[in-house]
Amino acid sequence: MKKTLMFVGLCVLLCHTSCKKEEEKEKEDTYLVTNPIRIDTIITKEYVCQIHAIQHIEIRAQQTGYLQNIFVDEGQYVQKGHKLFQIMPNIYQAEKESAGAEAQFAEIEYKNTKKLADQNVVSQNELAMVKAKLAKANADLSLKNVHLQFTNINAPFSGIVDYFHVRLGSLVSEGDWLTSLSDNSQMWVYYNVPEAEYLNLKNKISKANPLKVKLEMANGKIFDHVGLVETIVADFDNETGNIPFRATFQNPEQLLRHGETGNIVMDIPLKDVMVIPQKTTYEVLDKKYVYVVTKDNVLKSRMVKVGLEMRNLYVITDGLKVGDKILLEGIRKVKENQKIKYDFKQPKYVISHLDLEAE
Repeated sequence: MKKTLMFVGLCVLLCHTSCKKEEEKEKEDTYLVTNPIRIDTIITKEYVCQIHAIQHIEIRAQQTGYLQNIFVDEGQYVQKGHKLFQIMPNIYQAEKESAGAEAQFAEIEYKNTKKLADQNVVSQNELAMVKAKLAKANADLSLKNVHLQFTNINAPFSGIVDYFHVRLGSLVSEGDWLTSLSDNSQMWVYYNVPEAEYLNLKNKISKANPLKVKLEMANGKIFDHVGLVETIVADFDNETGNIPFRATFQNPEQLLRHGETGNIVMDIPLKDVMVIPQKTTYEVLDKKYVYVVTKDNVLKSRMVKVGLEMRNLYVITDGLKVGDKILLEGIRKVKENQKIKYDFKQPKYVISHLDLEAE
């Protein structure tokens, strides 16, 4: 009796196990399938950028001499016209005084000659020569005055003083680099855009309708103010196929400085593009493929062309139609020409759950 019960129990167990394996096998052989879908969306792209002050110039000596005074400090904000440096003016002051004396002498000589000319004592030709001598003396005085003024170096616009390349008492020559001056009230941020994107954006950018962009700073934070792209530089770089765009950012807090780097963050609208989940693709020799399910439920590999990459999605520009059924899961478990059973999932449902799966 005990042997009979054991035999019956063993049969039941084997039957249950066999049924369970069959169910699991049937479940494993059923794959998820979906369609490509066309949507309107926005993608966010980042471009490495260089940050420039709207005005950034080198301040150079306009005369030769010893640097007598420095009126500012490195990093100091100065107003337009503020005195920055003074080159020892003594020689130029003396030259101006000498030229002034010559001009006074020439003026007296001209007045006396004119009186004589009015009385017909001297000729008009002699008067003209004296008048020319006076004009030359006045011109020389003006030139000496300009040279003297050049010993005082003033800020041509309001901005921040950079590093000093000379020190007090240095002998400087005409053209020597003293420091730089940056107007950081606005910043010009340059970034390179590929030709294809340029062609899509060109007609959408104008002074009246600028493109809005954001700036990601080196610390990963987004700059508080939005930039406006109103200008595209003239020429393409033939080596890279890129063209520089220029975004203008207001910088009232003076946070941005000339020479910084960062990333331009730009939202690009996409109209009626075909997208598929990234996980539906596999790669062979740097080319993307998907498995398409035929009417007979047979898998056929097909190469697709990826236009853009989004979060969990690819924008497909060639290789698929909206009505195609593509394998969603189990790509590594199947092979070419395999016949499968599948459950179809609507693409909107699939896309809405991709982020959840990624988490």
